[in-house]
Amino acid sequence: MNTHAEPEVLLAELLKPSPTLPPNVLLGILCVVAAINLAFMVGFALRGAWPVAPFMGADVALLAWAFRQSRIAAKREEQITLTRSVLRISRKPVPSGTPDTVLNPYWVRVEMNDPREPENQLMLWSHGRGVRIGAFMPPAERFSFANRLKAALWRAKNGRA
Repeated sequence: MNTHAEPEVLLAELLKPSPTLPPNVLLGILCVVAAINLAFMVGFALRGAWPVAPFMGADVALLAWAFRQSRIAAKREEQITLTRSVLRISRKPVPSGTPDTVLNPYWVRVEMNDPREPENQLMLWSHGRGVRIGAFMPPAERFSFANRLKAALWRAKNGRA
């Protein structure tokens, strides 16, 4: 017989960034840009402006690097789980040396500056320590999640389902 009851989950959400374009589309864009740059590079070289060539190549290399970084960033996620006794924030990939963040929901304050501003932040405060979550989300989604989290925290604090 199981005498250990599982805690009631009041909120469980997986926050993820908006998906990037598929790899084949990114490769297609990179090839088109490379072809255009090659045409310009040949044109400049035929006119004697060959020093432009490395910059045209660097342009394509930087674009490829930006696409790669975008694909890496799109794999981030934050799992937010709230029970009456624990608010757990699990991040993947795990930031260096930072395990899950665990807070007591009774002491958590949700703070979000102007939701209409693109650079707004969603912060959770507890005992003078701030945790920023959902930084990769669009402002409207971040605001909507903040409201759901506030409602779930209210239920956790007031003992209502």
